[in-house]
Amino acid sequence: MVDTQLRTNKVTDDRILAAMGEIPRENFTPDDRSALAYIDEDIPLGAGRCMVEPMILARMIQTTEIDADDVVLDVASGSGYSAAVLSRIARAVVAVECNSDLVRKSSELMMELGMDNVVVEQGPIEYGWPDQAPYDVIIVNGACSDVPDTLFEQLAEGGRLCAVTVGKSGVGSARLWTKQNGHVSNRSLFDANIPGLPELQREAGFSF
Repeated sequence: MVDTQLRTNKVTDDRILAAMGEIPRENFTPDDRSALAYIDEDIPLGAGRCMVEPMILARMIQTTEIDADDVVLDVASGSGYSAAVLSRIARAVVAVECNSDLVRKSSELMMELGMDNVVVEQGPIEYGWPDQAPYDVIIVNGACSDVPDTLFEQLAEGGRLCAVTVGKSGVGSARLWTKQNGHVSNRSLFDANIPGLPELQREAGFSF
């Protein structure tokens, strides 16, 4: 995975390459999909969640330029793989997930793997986790129509947020938001088509 999917697709951060090369991705997949753990596709977890394709996740993390002292919010953390990768790079990770089964599984995995700088919280993903805000970096694990304002409010000054948004064309784009002087600006990074998060989809309006 590291050599054929990441290094060949502009992932150059040695910390990310090492983390994704060492963390047993199969532990985070459903039992009936463990054989697919290292393919270059999204892996459904149920409950509207997926393990994001390795290359896309790696590039999203890389673009936020995480420092060793940063605190990261991992939104829609699913079974915890993204939080596990982030834990190898950041000082602390807060993973938020609303599904109780996924919260339980990811919490158990963090303990088994000795990732004591990760805390898994259960709550509505659209609200982030304000109790531990502000965050230096926020990663959103799934496509959304719009990033909720509540997440921008939880970004620290100089903070970075990376998410995939889908426009009217249906094409997904990974984007990076940064907060400077209280103002949030964003830029497009690369095309990225990943499953959407049900909670972060704009309701379709009626047309006449």
